Amino acid sequence: MKNTTLMRILLLLALLIVPTASAHAQTPNNDDVVLFGQNYTLSEGETLNGSLAVFGGNIEIQKDAEVNGSIALFGGNLSIEEGTAINGDIAVFGGNLTITGEVNGDIVIFGGQALLESTALIDGDIATFGGQVNQAPDAKVTGEITNNTPPNIDTPEVPDAPGAPTPPDAPAAPNINVDINPFWNIFGKLSRAVVIAVVAMLLALFLQPQLDRTANAIVRQPFIAGSYGLLIFIALPVALLIMIVTLILIPVAAIVALLVPLAWLFGIIALGQEVGERFAKAINRVWAPVISTGFGTFLLMLVIGFMELVPCVGWIPSAVVGLISVGAAVMTLFGTRNPPGILPGVEAEQIPPAA
Repeated sequence: MKNTTLMRILLLLALLIVPTASAHAQTPNNDDVVLFGQNYTLSEGETLNGSLAVFGGNIEIQKDAEVNGSIALFGGNLSIEEGTAINGDIAVFGGNLTITGEVNGDIVIFGGQALLESTALIDGDIATFGGQVNQAPDAKVTGEITNNTPPNIDTPEVPDAPGAPTPPDAPAAPNINVDINPFWNIFGKLSRAVVIAVVAMLLALFLQPQLDRTANAIVRQPFIAGSYGLLIFIALPVALLIMIVTLILIPVAAIVALLVPLAWLFGIIALGQEVGERFAKAINRVWAPVISTGFGTFLLMLVIGFMELVPCVGWIPSAVVGLISVGAAVMTLFGTRNPPGILPGVEAEQIPPAA
């Protein structure tokens, strides 16, 4: 894909992360539309003059409708019926795309399938990551169709130096130039955020009280939680080495080594739950705990992932958050008890002002 195409898709992805002032469904308007956990339908003959982003829902563009903007869909299916016109780029993450109308722009699909019916017309390029394009014989695509293209590796031969003899039957030394598109790094961060967000939604269904206690430890005692995490980071290698040397404690060492990444994951999800709840309050919305936990974790991991791409110092925010998350999970024993110094129910009490 061209660099200009990638930049447009990245800008389109920003619609999924940054909320806009308007978030209305089922009616045409002249503003960008961002929806969470809802379906969007642009009815027959209507026009949307703006970009559209839907998180956790389906999009249906009915016959003879028109969209003058880009479309981003996360975790749903997109249907573009015959006679429609999409004047912008399309990005679908974890869903399928069916087109019988016209798209004047590029299309990127992550982890899904694209079906181009016989009446489809795509005036642009199509790229898939973890999916494929099924094109009917009469469907038209003016650009290139790329399915799961790996990085290109060019190995040109180095020419001989002037005047230097070449040994017989000796191959020239190759110069390996690895051309890796930086978009793969961004896709890796996005995939990690999606996977952890799904796990977060599952944990929110069964371990909501435990996540609340761990989040309470992070919010009320972040420095103590970070100290716990730093202590574990320093002492754990020594403890594991001692266990391995004794041979008998090797199974215990394996269990402890497994508990540390689980503690990190549990703490990250607890922090993501807090982020999701505060985000919902900031936009004056009331979300179910599963939605707020999943979205908050996705947003947290996405921000951390993008920070990790910053050279030299990008690892610092990720390390700090990781230490606090591990420490909070250990302090609360994976949310089975309140943090040290906080009694049950004390955090919810409010002391009335003096008369």
